[in-house]
Amino acid sequence: MTATLGNFLILAALLVATAGSMVGFAAGCSGTPEGLKWAQRFAYAFAALMALATIVMEAALLSHDFSVKYVSQVGSRAVPAWVTFVSLWSSLEGSILFWGFILGLYIAGTTWVNRNQHVDYMPYAIGVWLGCAAFFSFLIAGPANPFGSVSPVPLDGPGPNPLLQNHFLMIIHPPFLYLGYVGMTIPFGFASAALLRGRLGLGFLRPLRASLLLPWIFLTVAIMLGGWWAYEVLGWGGYWALDPVENATLLPWLTATAALHSAIVMERRGVLKGWTVTLVQASFLLTILGTFMTRSGVFNSVHSFTQSSIGPTILVFLAVAILFSVITLAMRIESLEAEGKLESAVSREGTFLINNLLFVLLTFTVLIGTVFPLIVEAVNGRQMSVGRPYFDAMVVPIGTALLFLLGVGPALPWGRPRRDEVKRALLFPLIGGIVLAGIGRALGVTNVWTLITLLFGGYAAWVTMAEMWLPLVQRMRRGDSFGTALVQGQLRRGRRRFGSYVVHAGMVVVIIAIAVSSTMRTSHEARLSRGQSAKIGSYDVTFIGAETLAEPHRQSTVAHFRVMSNGKFIANLAPRMNQYQMMREPIGTPDVHSTLTGDLYLSIMNVDVGTQNAGVLMITTPMVAWIWISVILMGLGGLVALISRP
Repeated sequence: MTATLGNFLILAALLVATAGSMVGFAAGCSGTPEGLKWAQRFAYAFAALMALATIVMEAALLSHDFSVKYVSQVGSRAVPAWVTFVSLWSSLEGSILFWGFILGLYIAGTTWVNRNQHVDYMPYAIGVWLGCAAFFSFLIAGPANPFGSVSPVPLDGPGPNPLLQNHFLMIIHPPFLYLGYVGMTIPFGFASAALLRGRLGLGFLRPLRASLLLPWIFLTVAIMLGGWWAYEVLGWGGYWALDPVENATLLPWLTATAALHSAIVMERRGVLKGWTVTLVQASFLLTILGTFMTRSGVFNSVHSFTQSSIGPTILVFLAVAILFSVITLAMRIESLEAEGKLESAVSREGTFLINNLLFVLLTFTVLIGTVFPLIVEAVNGRQMSVGRPYFDAMVVPIGTALLFLLGVGPALPWGRPRRDEVKRALLFPLIGGIVLAGIGRALGVTNVWTLITLLFGGYAAWVTMAEMWLPLVQRMRRGDSFGTALVQGQLRRGRRRFGSYVVHAGMVVVIIAIAVSSTMRTSHEARLSRGQSAKIGSYDVTFIGAETLAEPHRQSTVAHFRVMSNGKFIANLAPRMNQYQMMREPIGTPDVHSTLTGDLYLSIMNVDVGTQNAGVLMITTPMVAWIWISVILMGLGGLVALISRP
């Protein structure tokens, strides 16, 4: 009964999405208001059907209905309820269903918000959105169908992938990632509508920018949560391993960031219309490529939780989407003529353009490093990998240049500034850069790239803080009180500007924290018996003992350590090894003592409860916590900019 109901809902969603897409394009060509209304109805109907299908699947998971194929694959009576709930996105079929659910929410929400606006664009936009929805409905109904029937019905299932059971971050990281990935469909539809309509007016730029900013916020936080999960679960002490799937997540973030910057230039100077649209389309296409990388099984990655046969189907859709994008650009790009011009390279808009070019170069660099091994294997069958030396040599200089522009760009005026204005804007913030680099050198930083990062980071931080609070200072000089200037100038009229500089401030701190933490890390391996201690940095780590814990879904061996520093108690840490039924090898779960200055990270290499011996990897890493804090700050800044006044 459950499988039949689920299949009916998915087939109905496929029918509604297909019909709605055709109605949307027809309404766009004819310009009939009634056609737009019907396209809107189809959008709402698709969202309702996908929501009902997702509810049916969650009910099957939580009730342990093993007659449903997906439940028999990932369900288990032994796992906690929260693991059962998140099992929806633990494997291929459920994750594609979750994708369709999120897509339905985005389509219905955006259609509702713009129900009485942009009537020239919306039919085409809805047509594009529902066209994408039809493809994912086809995936769910066909090659990735979670609602198949199982006979005979098993009494229990194996549970989801153990890596997804090992940390609470798996509750929130995948939803944020999907909200970022799937959300890129919405600006893609808006950009396509602008091309099909043959114009991109400033009035339509606002929904385009807002629809891009929202998934950018989710994707920003998702990347951080993924790094945090890797740091807390995988046991090697890092947060970014240049894994192909990690890189695939970064790619659309880079192009979306570039698009948001070019949209600002377009709004202020009337230029870069075609460039903005192209970057928006690229962001969507890169999410489809990322989906292929994650769900096709062609990449060997800790993040690829499934091996499947849907890769060719996704590649066909990617090819169709690329062809559609190229054709619409070729036909209509000339209609998006610039209404102004770039007057000088030494100006704010000039640095924005250079910033965009560097973002695209960085995207291309990461993309080549990620897919080149796959191309080599496809051509001659030889397996190879592109490792950290390539990325360090290529990405670090580009990232450093972007950090430099992050400070220079906002310091420069718009238009054609005078030479004395340029000198005054650019020279004074050097104080901040020199001071921060000097502090870093005094604290023991010797890596050249890290010192350069501190120099540019201090420069960018000075400019960012000065620009962030400039409206407040100006209003206070005109006689307003601090409270009035803060509320009226910053939090009401200047929310978008203020939020943008909050994002910049967070980005500066993130880059500095990554540079410092990746070059100032120390590690030490020790073999300890009960009562023995090892030293790393200022910490004395004493092995207290080990024990075995039995839980319904796993067996855990826990090692207990007491941490002291200069004779003062710091923390008790308990890294563990978890043994799951589905995996032969145990999964280590490190334990971390985190402060604002740095982390002490303990990971078990091996442990023997009988002899009370343990091999432990100890790592000290400065500034890691600032990565998590600053990315959350970036997300909040983006949210402030999103809810700004028109």
